[in-house]
Amino acid sequence: MEVIRTVAGLRGRIDALKADGKTIGLVPTMGALHEGHLSLVNRARGENDVVVVSVFVNPTQFNNPDDLRTYPRTEEADCALLEKAGVDFAFIPSVEEVYPEPDTRQFELGPVAEVMEGAMRPGHFNGVAQVVSKLFAMTTPTRAYFGEKDFQQIAVIRKMVDLEGFDLEIVPCPICRADDGLALSSRNVRLTPEQRAEAPRIHRVLAASVDFAKDHTLAETRQWVIDEINKLPFMEVEYYEIADPLTMRPLSSWDEEHEIPAVGCVTVYCGDVRLIDNIKYNR
Repeated sequence: MEVIRTVAGLRGRIDALKADGKTIGLVPTMGALHEGHLSLVNRARGENDVVVVSVFVNPTQFNNPDDLRTYPRTEEADCALLEKAGVDFAFIPSVEEVYPEPDTRQFELGPVAEVMEGAMRPGHFNGVAQVVSKLFAMTTPTRAYFGEKDFQQIAVIRKMVDLEGFDLEIVPCPICRADDGLALSSRNVRLTPEQRAEAPRIHRVLAASVDFAKDHTLAETRQWVIDEINKLPFMEVEYYEIADPLTMRPLSSWDEEHEIPAVGCVTVYCGDVRLIDNIKYNR
């Protein structure tokens, strides 16, 4: 595996490979890698000639300075995992390399970016669009891989791809979970042992809500999830919405469902650690 730290170095490698007709799979990450990231790498490895993983903690998508400061950074361990996974190139640039000058672009992402995470974290999705659009321009991938834990983010990236006219395939990949059901996240390392023992119950409530929904209204199901999670030690729900999976518009009735099942998206503070998860309602 080759570690590349400059845009010029990356483009030189990619241009030569594409000239030979190679397909490029990109896995964008913010580091602190875990099995969830490696599942994306494995998918990319199976579907492309060359795999590039970017490791970059993007400052423009953090609206909370403390969250940016405390975000885990584990470059040495990340590189060891990526090399073992058969990655061809790890792109690990500095902030100055990605943003040689301030990125003032404002993306007209529309309603998909205005609800849930967009409402709770002003500017977050514009920052995501900034860095992902830069990575796509730098890497010109055939396919890019994203985990469905960040369900709304995938919808936002699809919108950005449409706006910018990128020619690539967005590949969503299923949530990777620990054996006890907790969605894998780089933030999980910040949980205390007691919080870590309770955190899997978030997913258990979501899973139980699928059965609950079969004979309850959407509003009743939404409120039941909020109430059940708030009963758990350390837990406080920031939001829970049951939404259209394409537009991310919160639904008010199961009658609004279409061919694609509604998705329930939750953000929970476990102590001061912000955890997200989601569930699909195959009713």
